[in-house]
Amino acid sequence: MSSHREAPEISKDPVADSTDVYAFVSPDDCTTVTLIANYIPLQGAASGPNFFEFGDDVRYEIHIDNTGDGRPDVTYQFDFTTHLRNPDTFLYNTGPIHSLDSPNWNRRQTYTLTRVEAGGRSTVLGRDLASPPCNIGPLSTPDYRKLADEAVHGLGRGRKVFVGQRAEGFYVDLGAIFDLANLRPFQELHNQFGLHIFDKAAPGVNTTKELNVHSLALQLPIGELTRGGWNGSNVEDPRATIGVWTTASRRRARVIEPGTGDNHESGPFVQVSRLGNPLFNEVLVPMARKDQWNALPPADDKLFAEYVAKPELAALLPGLYPGVFPKLEGLVKAGTSRADLLAILLTGIPSGIVPGFQNYTGSTQADMLRLNVAVPPAKKPKILGLIGGDPAGFPNGRRVFDDVVTVELRAIAGVTYPLVDKSYVPDGAAGLVTDGLTPADVKNPYLREFPYLGLPYDGFYNPS
Repeated sequence: MSSHREAPEISKDPVADSTDVYAFVSPDDCTTVTLIANYIPLQGAASGPNFFEFGDDVRYEIHIDNTGDGRPDVTYQFDFTTHLRNPDTFLYNTGPIHSLDSPNWNRRQTYTLTRVEAGGRSTVLGRDLASPPCNIGPLSTPDYRKLADEAVHGLGRGRKVFVGQRAEGFYVDLGAIFDLANLRPFQELHNQFGLHIFDKAAPGVNTTKELNVHSLALQLPIGELTRGGWNGSNVEDPRATIGVWTTASRRRARVIEPGTGDNHESGPFVQVSRLGNPLFNEVLVPMARKDQWNALPPADDKLFAEYVAKPELAALLPGLYPGVFPKLEGLVKAGTSRADLLAILLTGIPSGIVPGFQNYTGSTQADMLRLNVAVPPAKKPKILGLIGGDPAGFPNGRRVFDDVVTVELRAIAGVTYPLVDKSYVPDGAAGLVTDGLTPADVKNPYLREFPYLGLPYDGFYNPS
């Protein structure tokens, strides 16, 4: 009998796996919070004839916890329906698409948006809401901005929703990070620290440049999200902080008919993916437990706290860059539990740690984006967020332009450990760790207004 053990199944469902979650007080209307969840990552713009779309068989949800137990108190559900006008053509569109009801647009999607409260109360906020088409090119979608603007729907009481394709705004050098943290800017370390590691420095390479995603975007009054409808200005008030994450669910059973390709789904919805803090699942959760993590609510994340307290990457950095991280190496060898990372990622930062700031949700360890809604939008935002002196940015929620990769790399390298041990002095290199990218590496610019992510790249001018 073979002793071979099969590798664990790892969720790779691009239609159901969220890639980014954003939560921030809206700079164009600071009485509201904007929530964005991205799905279907790394979309090449020239993707015809079968262009990207949300799944009719997937329930997408954005959750808000305002009581600190890691379970949803308010949920916004998105359910999709695809409409095929002409089943006898292979074309996505048979002529230019000038409006969301254009007869030339053959494969349209609409959705129903429902607000669900923890007690079971359910309110449909909109039915048959239209998504825009994908951005195909100048002949098929000659005025894409107009189509996108038509797909921003007002829902009353200051609410807005947009669902559809956008330019990927998350800039990251995946090629360098997952080549054993072979960070291109660090190739000049021999100049700064007397060490010869690589031949020369190089700028970061944005893996997601000119790629698209599909976004669920909501702009909602603050009082709809907070406990008891709180809408104050006291940053220290515990009601000011909410937790945000997104999930996708599929029906429990699926039967595929032989010879026809038809499939039938039945049973309750079962969660198959979730996302809160950026890179939590990708970088902290070990391979054998990713499916388990995807299936559980944040309330159960104490099961994964050990990977936050002693992150694998923190143990790898001193070996990958010999002599550069001696202080970090000391923490690792001492078996030190990283209370700073546990606070940032799993409980929020309590009052008194950072002057004039907190986003603490309580002792329940849960991976959620924590947003203190009483912190106003920054007049001069800094992409490093809280560690850059801007409390309106990550890890206080996440804005579309925040440099979350650099923030998390530096936190793991020890920059944030003085928050819990004031005697600790981080390695000099810890404050320099970066993948070398900024918002300038995103080709299509962010917007100043909802839905903030830029217009998607079209396939004609961005063919590769």
